[in-house]
Amino acid sequence: MENGTFFYFNMFEDMGHLRYFFFCLSFTIYCLILSFNMIIVFVIVLETALHQPMYILISCLSVNSLYGTAGLFPRLLSDLLSYSHTISRYACQVQAFVIYTYASYEYTILTLMAYDRFIAISKPLQYHSIITPRILAIMIVLACIFPLLSVGTGIILTAKLKLCGHELTKLYCSNWVIVKLSCMNTALNNIFGFVVLIITVLIPLSFILFSYIKILIICQRNSSEFRRKAYQTCLPHLVTFVNYSITTVCEVTFSRYEDGVFPQAVQILMHRVLNVSCKLASNFTLLV
Repeated sequence: MENGTFFYFNMFEDMGHLRYFFFCLSFTIYCLILSFNMIIVFVIVLETALHQPMYILISCLSVNSLYGTAGLFPRLLSDLLSYSHTISRYACQVQAFVIYTYASYEYTILTLMAYDRFIAISKPLQYHSIITPRILAIMIVLACIFPLLSVGTGIILTAKLKLCGHELTKLYCSNWVIVKLSCMNTALNNIFGFVVLIITVLIPLSFILFSYIKILIICQRNSSEFRRKAYQTCLPHLVTFVNYSITTVCEVTFSRYEDGVFPQAVQILMHRVLNVSCKLASNFTLLV
C-alpha cells in the first residue's frame, strides 16, 4: 500500500465481539438523530404558523445535522462490521470536508439565531422590517458559502501535501490528523487553519456571547413578564449553543489525547454518547 494514497484507521483493531455492540449503539444513535431532525423539518415545513425566521433557522440546524451525520455514520457503521479499515485519500478528504463544513455551519447558523433573537428583543417594533424574508435568505446563503470556501481551501492545501504515513488514530478523517502525516513543511496549513478557526468559530462565538449579554441587560431593565417571554424564546437557541459547545470542547480534548491515553473502546463509546446526548437534548428542546 503506497503511503498517501490510502489511509488506515487503527482505532478499530482488536475490538473482537465489541464491534457488534458499538455497531448497534451507533446505528441506534444514527436512527434517533435522523428521526428527530426529520420530524423537526417536516413540522416546520407543514405548519405555516412556523414559517418565521427563528423556526426557519431551527430547520436549517436540523438539515445541517442530517448533513453532518451522513458524512460520519455510514462510514463508521461500515468500519465497525468490516475487517478492512482502509480509505482512499480522496474519500478521506471528502469526509473531512463534510465534517468540517458541518461544524462551521453549526456556528454560523447559531450566530444568525443570536442576531435574530437580539433584534426581536431589542427592537420588537422594527423586527419585521429588519429581518425580512429576503434578508433572511441572504444571511442563510452567506452563512453557507463562507464555510464552504474557507474549509474547501484548507482541504485543497492539505491535498497538495506529500504524506509519509498512512495510519489515522481517529474514528473518522480529520484534516489536522492528515496534515500531521506530512513530511513537508506544514506552516502554511497551520497558519491558514488558525485563521479559519478564528473566523468560523471564535468570532461567531464572541458575537453570540455579546448578543446574549446585551439581551440580559435589556431584560433586566424591563418587567418580569417581558423577561419570562424573552427567556422562553431564547431557550432553544441557548440549549443548542451550550450543547454544541460542550460537544466541540470534548471532541477537541479527545483529539489531543487519542494516542493511547484512553482505551479504544472508551474513546468510541464517549465519542458517540457525548454526540447523541447533545443532539437529542437540543432536538427535544426545539420540539417543545
